Order: sequence, then C-alpha cells, then structure tokens
Amino acid sequence: MNLERLIKDCKKNNLKAQSELYNRYKDTLYFQCLKYCKTSADAEDNLQDAFITIFSDIKKYNNKGSFEGWMKRITINKAIDKYKKESLINIVINDDIIKDHTVEIEPITLPLNELLNCIQNLPTRYRLVFNLYELDNYSHQEIANMLSISIGTSKSNLHRAKLLLKDVINKKSASVNINKKSYEH
Repeated sequence: MNLERLIKDCKKNNLKAQSELYNRYKDTLYFQCLKYCKTSADAEDNLQDAFITIFSDIKKYNNKGSFEGWMKRITINKAIDKYKKESLINIVINDDIIKDHTVEIEPITLPLNELLNCIQNLPTRYRLVFNLYELDNYSHQEIANMLSISIGTSKSNLHRAKLLLKDVINKKSASVNINKKSYEH
C-alpha cells in the first residue's frame, strides 16, 4: 500500500493500516528512540508512546513536509517530555567556559552499536543536546526552547558531551589497539 493511502486509512482508524504503518516505521523510530533514551527498555516505552501519539494525532498531519519527519519530531518530543518530567533541577552554565575550547576527535573505527552505547551513557542533558544538535540538526536556539534552557547552556552541554565522548572513545580506541597488538604478537 502506498504511503498516501496508508495515512488516509490510518486517519480512519483502520487497524490493518495502523499495523502496516507501525511495521513499516518501527525500526527507524526505535533507532531514533535509542539516541535519546538511556536504555533499550526506555526506548521501547518511548516508541510505544510515540506511536500512540502518532495514531491519535495523525488527523492533524496535513501532507505538508515529510511524514517520516513528522513522526520523528513526535518521537523526539516524547523523549524530551519524559526528560522534563524527570528533571528536578535546571542547571544554568556560563558559556564563557567554552569560548576558547574546541574538541577534536581523531578518526577511529568504532562499531555503530558501541558508538550508540557511548552516547546513551552520557548524562541525560548532555545526551539530549548532543543528539538534537549533532544528529538531528537542531540549532542551539531550538534546543534551548525545547529543553527550557539558555542558548549558552545548550552550547556548554554540547561541549561537555563532546569532551566526555572523546574521553570514552579514546579509551575504547586504546583498548582496541592494545587488543590488536596482543593478537599480532
């Protein structure tokens, strides 16, 4: 079934169409959830919440823009909403810390699942800002609005996320190189 027909049928609450839409996009949206959630269980919960909203709000989709992009925004917003509910404290960080600092990560080969694991293990605020900025191309202004933080805090959180990732990735890279050398001898 083509996407346009599928969307129309989902708007009519057709269960077969909803099932097909779910099966067509569950993997893509699950990966999106993994970027923002700390565990796979959280990602599964987020995916379920996202699909509930997608099916309940699909009548609001007006065929303008990418349907997949519309679903991804819902999925990201669900993860951010959960974060906001769990967040007890809003830390404001002075962005003077990052003015003269850059983070450069040497090119290394790291399996995608290991990189994703490194990102998932970042502190929640850093993980959200990193993913929104680096992986989903939101601006610091948009991130600040979404997370109810300042632009400077968004920049600072991104910088700190990169520093933490650099450290973790360098440690992983070093252990991979040590393991390679032990096999070579």
